[in-house]
Amino acid sequence: QLQLVESGGGLVQPGGSLRLTCTASGFTLDYYAIGWFRQAPGKEREGVSCISSSGGGTNYTDSVKGRFTTSRDDAKNTVYLQMNSLKAEETAVYYCGVHRAYYCSSDVSQDYDLWGQGTQVTVSS
Repeated sequence: QLQLVESGGGLVQPGGSLRLTCTASGFTLDYYAIGWFRQAPGKEREGVSCISSSGGGTNYTDSVKGRFTTSRDDAKNTVYLQMNSLKAEETAVYYCGVHRAYYCSSDVSQDYDLWGQGTQVTVSS
């Protein structure tokens, strides 16, 4: 079964950090760009970041630039999202998805698939 599995979420205080992990099962991530998205209650899923298949190209939504970093380790078939200086408004379920291209040519969720179940990130004091 082809799927992604996200992990690493949890409860963190404002200003804190978390590292999310996205691991592929049943296929290799080598040839695909991978995106991170988040969805808060009552809101649409929004793009957070994307990393190209080579790892040489990354994109970030403006609100997380300078605080979030995405990286990949193809030997482990895994993509990461390091999140620093977290804010309360970033509380959401975080998902990773496969973009069937080498480059991050889209930040629209409809252009990604093989979503995992998501991991809850709660930023609260």
